[in-house]
Amino acid sequence: MEKIKYERPVIQKMNTGLMNKFGTRTEYEPVTHIESVPVKSLIKDYGSPLYVISEKQIRRNFQNATRIFKTRYPKVQFAWSYKTNYMKAVCNIFHQEGSWAEVVSGYEYEKALGNGVPGNKIIFNGPVKTDDELIKAIRNNSLIHIDNNDELFSLIRLSEEHNLKPRVAIRVNMDTGIYPKWDRFGFNFENGQAWNAITRIINTRNLEFVGLHCHIGTFMLAPSAYAIAATKLCELAWNIKEKYNKVIQYIDLGGGFPSSNTLKGAYLPGSDTVPSIDQFADAITDVILGYSFKQEDLPLLILETGRALIDDAGFLLGTVIASKRLSDGRRATVLDFGINNLFTSFWYDHKVSPAQAFGDYTEEMVLYGPLCMNIDIVRESITMPLLERGNHLVVHKIGAYNLTQWMQFITLRPNVVLIDVENNTHIIRKAETLEYIEALEEVPEHLKKFGV
Repeated sequence: MEKIKYERPVIQKMNTGLMNKFGTRTEYEPVTHIESVPVKSLIKDYGSPLYVISEKQIRRNFQNATRIFKTRYPKVQFAWSYKTNYMKAVCNIFHQEGSWAEVVSGYEYEKALGNGVPGNKIIFNGPVKTDDELIKAIRNNSLIHIDNNDELFSLIRLSEEHNLKPRVAIRVNMDTGIYPKWDRFGFNFENGQAWNAITRIINTRNLEFVGLHCHIGTFMLAPSAYAIAATKLCELAWNIKEKYNKVIQYIDLGGGFPSSNTLKGAYLPGSDTVPSIDQFADAITDVILGYSFKQEDLPLLILETGRALIDDAGFLLGTVIASKRLSDGRRATVLDFGINNLFTSFWYDHKVSPAQAFGDYTEEMVLYGPLCMNIDIVRESITMPLLERGNHLVVHKIGAYNLTQWMQFITLRPNVVLIDVENNTHIIRKAETLEYIEALEEVPEHLKKFGV
């Protein structure tokens, strides 16, 4: 018979009657399975910490977003934002669902080609593109979104030197009522930079001007901002048709849709405050459909949605290493994963759940990672059951950016596992080894020997 763990008696205040301002405490409900696969078996088979991706949830998210937009607008195309999560298996799930690729560097462009995405279905964004990268993109018939005048001049020069005709759009920045404004990227709408760039491109015989693009921000909580952005891009498209008799093929509203994660400092959880994709779809499509375009002139609507389609499909599993008391009396729990594995903990209060049953006693605590850095904090304050060495935890909604911004710092990066639609598990990236990390290092001969 298993010995029952002793817990000291404690008096806890009970809140009865109507809901109070703190809501009900459900954050520490145990999560023992992910898509019917036991957390214990995942950690036993693949180690701790461990990233887990749900293929079923990715497909569910993508199909839902596609349905929402296509029932409101006749011409919609999603393009998977590679920087959000560029695990090959993850990208290919989106491509199987019909998504194009949206990349922001030569590195990501090569990844998209390597994944088998046709060149004409790759959108090349980003502020830095080398001549070689531009030539490759032109020859692959990719869509090149111009960020600045220097890039525009380079494209004009390269098209003349190599007798090429690139398909181009411009990135437009604008005032959408969200501050601080994202005006670092692209050409400004209000001061005429965007129109000047359009005029220059249309009057350049070697460039084919095909679209307009904007990306107004990240984790946007105001659908009205997208309505403003759509209005201004439609105004540009309308003026192009009126002045140059040229119909724009597409309007790209970029990304920025939020997931239901909870931002640090938020009074309520993200699940209660984040607008639904339906609200963003209504704001965008109502504007375009109401702009009096002829049916045959309606532009293709491109969306580069990333975070909202992947965040809740990702989990980080980990193990408790130790518990201690801080000098102010607070409980501190040390985990085997930290900000090196969970970069987004800098701006989210991620939901963290124990992966096993527990007693009735809970306590406010700090969750620390394993790094020798004082800033290695997974959660600054969270109410959890008392966690012991060897207990397991599940961190929710980590699918976006953690597998692209993770760090090999002090510890090695762990396995990444995909649970497929039939609940089978697959390693989609192996855990790093010291040999792998040192493979690119070279030691000069005079440093190979020493005596200590």
